Amino acid sequence: MSASDGITLIPLTGIGEIAPGADLAQMVADAVTPARPDGPELLNGDVVVVTQKVVSKAEGRLVAINPDDPAAKIALVEQESVRVLRRRGDLIISETRHGFICANAGVDLSNVDAGMAALLPVDSDRSARRIRAGLGNALGVDVGVIVSDTFGRPWRRGVTDVAIGCAGVAAVIDLRGTTDTYGRKLLATEICVADELASAAELVMGKDRGIPAAIVRGVPTAWLRAASVRSEIIRPPDEDLFR
Repeated sequence: MSASDGITLIPLTGIGEIAPGADLAQMVADAVTPARPDGPELLNGDVVVVTQKVVSKAEGRLVAINPDDPAAKIALVEQESVRVLRRRGDLIISETRHGFICANAGVDLSNVDAGMAALLPVDSDRSARRIRAGLGNALGVDVGVIVSDTFGRPWRRGVTDVAIGCAGVAAVIDLRGTTDTYGRKLLATEICVADELASAAELVMGKDRGIPAAIVRGVPTAWLRAASVRSEIIRPPDEDLFR
C-alpha cells in the first residue's frame, strides 16, 4: 500500500478493562489475528494508537481522590504541575513535567472507578517504546506506536486527540526547504503527523465506546523512524510567544 491509497482506520475491539500491571502489548496482540481469528491483522508499517487512559491504568498511574472535594483535585493538579499558567474557576492551565501545556495537568476522573483519578504516564515516549517492543516480540511485526490523549486548543472550541508519546513513527515531518505545488520553497512548514494520526484514530475509538486502541494503516514509509514527542513536538519556552 502506498500513501496514494489513503489511510485506513481499524478499531481494536474486545480489549476489555485494564488493570495495573497489565501487559498492554499482549492485550493488543490478543485482539488481532492469529490470537483472535475474527480480529484484524497487524502488519508491518501499521501504526497502533493507544489511549493515555489505558496506558496510565496499566502503569498504575491511579490515585484515590474524593470527587466531591474540589480542593482535593486542585491539590492533585498542582502536585502534577511544574508551573500554573492560568486559573479560571476550577479550571487550571498548567505545565506538566513532560512540558505539556494542558488543562488540569492531565488529571482525569473520567473512565476510571469512582473515587480514583488517572494521572499522565511518567514518560509517554517510553510507554510507546515498551508497547512497540512488546508487539514486536509477540507478533514479529515492525509497527509504530502512538500514545494519545485529549487536549483542548487555544482559540478554538472542542477537543481533539493528540500524541503525548510515540515510537517508531515520526512526531514531526519537516518540509522546510522543499517546494510547494507551485515550485515555491517552503520556509516554515513542519507537519505534526503524530497529532494528525492520533486525531484520526480517535474517530474510530471515541470517548464513550470502550475502544482504547486502533490501527492506522497506509502511513508513508518515510514517516516510520525513531521519534519522540518530547524532543520533536514540545515547543521550548524561548520559542513560545505566549509563555
